[in-house]
Parts: sequence; structure tokens; C-alpha cells
Amino acid sequence: MDLGLKGKRALVMGASKGLGRAVAEGLAAEGATLTLASRDLAALEALAATLSATSGAPAHAIAADVANEAGMDALADEATLRMGGVDIVILNHGGPPVGPAVDLDLAALKEQFAKMVVAPIRLAMRLLPAMRAQKWGRIITVGSSGMVQPLPNMVLSNTLRASIVGWNKTLANEVAADGVTCNILAPGSILTDRTKDTAGFQAKKEGITFEEALAKRAATIPAGRIGTPEEYGAVATFLASARASYITGSIVRCDGGIVRGL
Repeated sequence: MDLGLKGKRALVMGASKGLGRAVAEGLAAEGATLTLASRDLAALEALAATLSATSGAPAHAIAADVANEAGMDALADEATLRMGGVDIVILNHGGPPVGPAVDLDLAALKEQFAKMVVAPIRLAMRLLPAMRAQKWGRIITVGSSGMVQPLPNMVLSNTLRASIVGWNKTLANEVAADGVTCNILAPGSILTDRTKDTAGFQAKKEGITFEEALAKRAATIPAGRIGTPEEYGAVATFLASARASYITGSIVRCDGGIVRGL
């Protein structure tokens, strides 16, 4: 199937590792031109060189940090300059500290709100007018299964990502007629550094080994295993494609069936 991504221009946040990197690799394999962004410029430059060599499509690297809200404007403008425009934006960032609701730190809540809610929305809104003008665009948010079924010991993530759900659905309805789709791709347990961190937290809390914590997590998944970043990247690539033009305002789950709700 031709996904219609050859020559499309994608800005991928958090692209140096984990889910962001997997999405970038999937888009590159389909011939998309890329701008990769994260705080780790050296890792980005190495990845950009690799993807450009393997796909034949240009790949650029820009250092950016969601902690710098105003820097999102500069990132959008620089990506637009380097690629001649942005057709696809992947909104992605690291997760907040773990912890239960009873120990919620309000200062941390305010700090993470700026990073997890304000900064990605600001980036998307900077790019949105051009997408609407050209009658084609994709806004994809790397989410969490906690957006559908709150996760234990993840109060900051559960609270703040719910804000993104409301924004995504509202925006999707407003721009659908302009050919711009807005979707959230929610992973379950995917073997990334973040998953390893939360497994470590669980292991410490329960007095078990890290390996035992991972095995316990896998046992809760109907698929019987933890997913791979490549599996997630493949779904994101489809959502970014021309073939997914009638999917918008949705939370798409890539979770091995771990969410029990309908």
C-alpha cells in the first residue's frame, strides 16, 4: 500500500529516542522529509544522517526543549524554513515524575503543565494556519493509555494528558473540513526508557527485581508481552498518511489490549 508520504514534511518532537525515534524511522521509510527535534542534538544529528542515507529523503536536526515554551515558536519557524513547510507534526515529550495522587506536588503540577500541555499546543498552533491554508495536515500526539484508563502512581501524567484529550477533540472538529486531522496515539507498555523507569519504580515499591516487575507487567497484557517501539511507529506512520484522511479526533490505542474499557 502506498501511504502517500513521499515528499511530505514532518516535524517530530522527542525524536532522539523511544517512541519519537520509532515514529521518525517509520516516516523516513515511507520517504517523508524530516526535521528531528529534542534536547540531544548529537543524537539527533546521528539519527538524521542515518535516516537520510537509508531513505534518500532529507533529514534535519534541531535542538529544542519543551521546557522553553517560547522556543516552540522558534522550532516551528526553523522547521518550516528548512523544509519549506510542515505537513505533519508529531507532538511528543518526556513523561512527568511518577507518584500517587495523595502525594501530588502542586508546584510540580504547574511546571509540568507548561511542558506537557502549553508547549505542544503552542507548537501545533504555530503550524496550523499553513496546514489549513494548504488543505492538508496531520497533528499527532504521542499519548498514554492513561488518557483512557488512569494508571496507578501516575497522577501527573493522568491529570495533564486529560487536558490534551479535550484540546485534541475540540481542535479536530474545528479543522476537519480543512483537511487537517488531529489524533492521539496512546501506547500501552512499549519497551522504552520510560517503561523501564516505571518498572523500576514498581520494583522498588514492591521489593522485587526489575526483571520481575517487567514480567508482572507483561502478564497483565492480553497480548502476553510488552510491545516494541517499531510497532508503535508503524501505527503512527499510518495515521500521518494520506490513507488515514477520515480518522480524526480519535484516541487510537497501540497497547496489546491492556485497556479493559470499551
